[in-house]
Amino acid sequence: MPPTETLLPDAYIVVLTGTGLLIALVTWLPLVLRRLPLSLPIVCIALGAAIFALPMVGSEPLPLAFPAFTERFTEFVVIIALMGAGLKIDRVFHLRRWAVTWRLLGITMPLSILAITLLGAWAGLPWVAALLLGASLAPTDPVLAADVQVGPPQSGEEDEVRFGLTSEAGLNDGLAFPFVHLAIVLALAAETGEPWLLHWLGYHALWEIGFGVVAGWAVGRAFGWLTFHMPGESRLAKTGDGLIAIAATFVSYGLTEMAHCYGFLAVFVTALTLRHAHRKHEFHREMHDLTEQVERLTMMLLLLLFGGALVSGLLAPLTWVDVGVAVVVLLLVRPLAGLAGLVGLRAAWGEKLTLAFFGIRGVGTFYYLAYGLNHAPFAQAERLWALVGLIVLLSVLLHGLTVTPAMRWLDRSQGRDPDAPERSETPPPGLTGPAR
Repeated sequence: MPPTETLLPDAYIVVLTGTGLLIALVTWLPLVLRRLPLSLPIVCIALGAAIFALPMVGSEPLPLAFPAFTERFTEFVVIIALMGAGLKIDRVFHLRRWAVTWRLLGITMPLSILAITLLGAWAGLPWVAALLLGASLAPTDPVLAADVQVGPPQSGEEDEVRFGLTSEAGLNDGLAFPFVHLAIVLALAAETGEPWLLHWLGYHALWEIGFGVVAGWAVGRAFGWLTFHMPGESRLAKTGDGLIAIAATFVSYGLTEMAHCYGFLAVFVTALTLRHAHRKHEFHREMHDLTEQVERLTMMLLLLLFGGALVSGLLAPLTWVDVGVAVVVLLLVRPLAGLAGLVGLRAAWGEKLTLAFFGIRGVGTFYYLAYGLNHAPFAQAERLWALVGLIVLLSVLLHGLTVTPAMRWLDRSQGRDPDAPERSETPPPGLTGPAR
């Protein structure tokens, strides 16, 4: 009889098999869940919890045990999602036509940060830790909000609600960073006693946002020219290879981060600029589709780990007060702040309520908290992770169970058929000509 060791599968083979199953689920699950009041993130979290609850797994993927990996992996998933979000926005950038975006960014997000900070302080968190919590939870997530975002490029799935939530998720991930840095600066200043206001306002707020926008635009212009306007047959659109979108993501994020500015903001601006280089070209669909596949695969892996963290004790430090705070954040803070930001907007009440309600929390929140805890000392770090974990879990459940019926109702109320098949991926004749 062969030794027991030879009967056990090699770890590499186990990983290879598991990766194949994960890729199969990435392809198959969206088809199964399309008409069900259930979302892909819910299934992934449940699957992760089941896997890591098995006695033979023996690993506990808690974020505080792997702080650097948590920060970098969540960062990677977010930047891929931001490129995909920017590529699928059909609406041309314009201050007036993007009014819903500015309202959600300029009013809803600051109100959310303020309210969550006050709630956290009331629940017993130190003020700087409560501010980090508010800055982490305020942004709408670009990763887990796919079901409420616009459809692929030129698909026609871009009403005011879907556009507002997509553009908000794309931009607020960069604009929330100054408040994360404010919490970090305050935490460090409490130890050193050095002045912080001018440094935070001039560097973290003005310079890093400004350079992020300019860098994103410059990289987008460069890739737009290489992809659509380079003379001869060497333009990248001729290859039909959507990997160029991943290249643009990495270059934009990397160059901006080298300058110590906001790479999230730069990636989204790069995507918008790249899309503007030739708005009607079918190659945008190729880039979007590949980006979406990478995003979905990495998102599923991350949510499997999140499910594992849940059964490994992530929520153990919670108190009943924390549970109350989580419920208030989801059911009162975002909806009320959202409605406040939409006062005066020309839109039906159904649209306003949907915009206000579906401020989904997710992977971006994980990244901001990991980043803050890795760059400054914050008290009650385990409790912060427990609070964030609970709120993201409840957000995934609440929004995942309601998004399908809510969006179908919204479509019907606006005279659209939610059961109509998606428009053909092949654009009509004439859309592959010169850039407009």
